Amino acid sequence: MKKRNVKALLSPILVVISMALGSVLAQSQSKTSTIFELKDNDRVVFLGNSLFENEFQYGYLELALTTRWPGHNVTFRNLGWTGDNVWGEARSTFTNPPTPYEHLMQQITKAQPTVVFVAYGGVEAQEGEAGLPRFREGLSKLLDKIDSLGAKSILLSPIPVRYEDAAANVEKRNANLVVYASAIEKLASERGKMFIDIYKPIEEMSKKTSILENGVHLNEAGYYYLAEVLEKNLGLDPQPKPVSIAVTKDNVEAVATAKMLDADVKNGMLKFTAEERFLPLPFPTNNTSILTKGQIIKVTGLKKGFYTLTADNQQVITASDKKWAEGIEITQGPSFNQVSKLREMILKKNEQFFFQYRPLNRTYILGFRSYEQGRHAKGLEDQSLIMKWLEGQIALHSTPKPIVYQLSPVK
Repeated sequence: MKKRNVKALLSPILVVISMALGSVLAQSQSKTSTIFELKDNDRVVFLGNSLFENEFQYGYLELALTTRWPGHNVTFRNLGWTGDNVWGEARSTFTNPPTPYEHLMQQITKAQPTVVFVAYGGVEAQEGEAGLPRFREGLSKLLDKIDSLGAKSILLSPIPVRYEDAAANVEKRNANLVVYASAIEKLASERGKMFIDIYKPIEEMSKKTSILENGVHLNEAGYYYLAEVLEKNLGLDPQPKPVSIAVTKDNVEAVATAKMLDADVKNGMLKFTAEERFLPLPFPTNNTSILTKGQIIKVTGLKKGFYTLTADNQQVITASDKKWAEGIEITQGPSFNQVSKLREMILKKNEQFFFQYRPLNRTYILGFRSYEQGRHAKGLEDQSLIMKWLEGQIALHSTPKPIVYQLSPVK
């Protein structure tokens, strides 16, 4: 039998293995590089039409990202403008120059973004397929501008409409929105940008419950749900893991994220803490049917009866031993109080910014009639000091505070 050259035989195999391993590593690195993360000193901009401008009222999108990176100094600027398109045509003023498009470019530059969420297409879709070439051109130029600033772009699809009108009109409008969503997705793919489809999730949820105001714009519950959709698509972990405590005849065992501080098995009293990596989102006031499950606390082995849970001495909920064994969802307490105050600060900061970059009497302060009231421009700049202070408070209060829970039998 003719002897084979072992080295010669192994060489091609090693090459194939090496190539396969390299491919796996490359894929792994690619997946790692797509994980969304905010770092200290990042500057996030929301750029688009009414989808973002109306968020000024609720603050859910900024709040969701703020709480995911507690303690980080991240700046958010909302440049949403109702009726706007990729050419900035809604941003016109009586002073020209700057032109509306120059105005848009100046606003993006001044914001100094590192991350830009881009939401256009809702207005342009009214032009139908005939308007696609101009839309694509404008969106490409917009991405060029963002790239030139060294910022990352994340593109969002438009959302559907469900207003009371002839069914044919709504169907045609949504068909055009789908076409534009596809165009955005295609351009994002060509340019290596992240694309998030919010059309389908909003469409499905709007069939189940009211998340649209006047059938066109999201309401408070809609923005709560949109924040959840963005979190999921950005690869962020779901809401807190369940807390589980098992009570036996002689012992108490805490698993998952709980840590026991004290226990009186005989009298059914438990004192513990629970790890909370980030604050929960405050619930919308008028719609609880879309709520994500919050922190679940599950306690098994309790004697028959009712038990009250307190958090930092605040009564949270009372339930039977059977319900505690099934798991109780926590929907109020210190964490919700903390995040509600955090949200108020975000809304206040955004209000200050809105009137700084869009003053009602812009023509008289910054425009061609600034010779009359231009002295007030200094006042607009001074608002930056207030925003800076509020941003410091937001970063300071975004970290969850330790909470001591106590479960006691009702006597």
